[in-house]
Amino acid sequence: MFAPLPTPEEMARWDRSSVADFGLKPEILMENASRACLAALEDALGNLSGRRAVLFAGPGNNGGDALALARHLACAGAEVRILHSRGLGDYKGESGYQVRLARRLELACERLRADRLPRIMRELRAFAPDMVVDGLLGTGFAGPLRPDFLAYVHAVNALDESAFVLAVDIPSGLSGLSGEPGPEAVRADLTVTFEAAKPGLVQPAARQFVGELDVRAIGIPPQVKALHPAGQRLLTPAVAGLLPLDPPDLHKGTAGSVCVIGGSPGLTGAPHLAALGALRAGAGYAVVACPAALADQIKGGQPDVMIFPAAPGEVLGPESLARITDALARHDAAVLGPGLGRSLESAAFLASFLTRVSDLPLVLDADALFLLAGLSSLRPGNETWPEHLVLTPHPGEAATLLGVGLAEVQGNRLDAARRLAERYRAVAVLKGAATVIAAPDEASVVCPLCAPNLAVAGSGDVLSGCLGALLARGLRPFDAACLAVYWHGLAGEILSGTYPGRGNLASEIAFTLPAARKEMCPC
Repeated sequence: MFAPLPTPEEMARWDRSSVADFGLKPEILMENASRACLAALEDALGNLSGRRAVLFAGPGNNGGDALALARHLACAGAEVRILHSRGLGDYKGESGYQVRLARRLELACERLRADRLPRIMRELRAFAPDMVVDGLLGTGFAGPLRPDFLAYVHAVNALDESAFVLAVDIPSGLSGLSGEPGPEAVRADLTVTFEAAKPGLVQPAARQFVGELDVRAIGIPPQVKALHPAGQRLLTPAVAGLLPLDPPDLHKGTAGSVCVIGGSPGLTGAPHLAALGALRAGAGYAVVACPAALADQIKGGQPDVMIFPAAPGEVLGPESLARITDALARHDAAVLGPGLGRSLESAAFLASFLTRVSDLPLVLDADALFLLAGLSSLRPGNETWPEHLVLTPHPGEAATLLGVGLAEVQGNRLDAARRLAERYRAVAVLKGAATVIAAPDEASVVCPLCAPNLAVAGSGDVLSGCLGALLARGLRPFDAACLAVYWHGLAGEILSGTYPGRGNLASEIAFTLPAARKEMCPC
């Protein structure tokens, strides 16, 4: 269900522990890494004999990996040229060992310097390489790039029109933590990263640099990973294993009942979409508790969506609390917030609601999150705080809940999601491309799906309904959040086939959930 997603620091700890605690020689890890790159090139390009390759070797272990790969390419019959950013005599340790092997093979090597680049580039264009290997900088890089390395990155990118570009572990210039370039990065066709993906590699901003991402094992013992677990994980298709099984005698009363609470003037579509999301995710019932004056608008002529007029007028206020809490006894989960509005009455309703409902699985979304941020007195710490709570903010809502700027949230989404989970003692789903799911007692999870077709108003309402349906079937909140996020993302990817330029409606995301379920679990 999850794959480890170590930060660069955590990956370095794996390397050190493999050597110090398990006796693996660093030369073996480097050899394994270079052979992984060779296998990836063979998979991508076929027979490498007679091919021409240029390898850019940086000053660290990433450069050592490139030097080792140059030897393997030469042994496979390729013609290689090595451009190294430091003197060959200055490479030490396992990288120095690779230099000595390259010299014994009499591989063509040249010192890479910025003042030599114009002449080197002329010669490389005449050489006409089929492959360019980027081994300049590794995952530990933190920008900005030095002027000379920025020039080297530009040199690699200048060759990408005619050559296949392989990045060793990570495209040089890219942050392994945030996925941001500094300010430029190598634009690879293929990135071979070792043992596990790193957070920066799965961020949407990194895709234009990473190209295809290929994760290859290099022999890190599983005991090392268990001893030093990564603080975050990557969601995989195996999350489909959480889908509840439908017994032959399933009926609407046992398929889960979801109550969506919301609706206000001008915001009648949001609760409707949340109810659709719940139904399309398999809920037996979806009922919208809403202001009576807006009931017909919220129903929208959809006979499948049931309506519970919870209060007179157009706003849910404290006077509707008793009727709604009584009605919740007939439901298995609730979604509060879609279209709720931001009035004083709505804020008072939310404040009272959160002190009355403690054991029902609850999703807080949209306006409920905005109002929660303004209710400073409402925080975990008493017995009435909801035990099974999921917050689903987009980045702007997350910034409001944390009292920080949007740039701070987007600059470190993993940290922002963790802080939300800890502050509100809840599962936090920080929406957006590469959605992050965090909980106080779980390692955070990143969803690798980035579907532009989800970027439409109402998409988050559908997600909240889908999540509500899974909670109603008895999934624990963290599992339900992981499955709902992946399911919703997969629906967006499916829609990209029908609407490659986007243009789909949020309701069509809901209607695609059954097809996405079939793709997740074809049986």
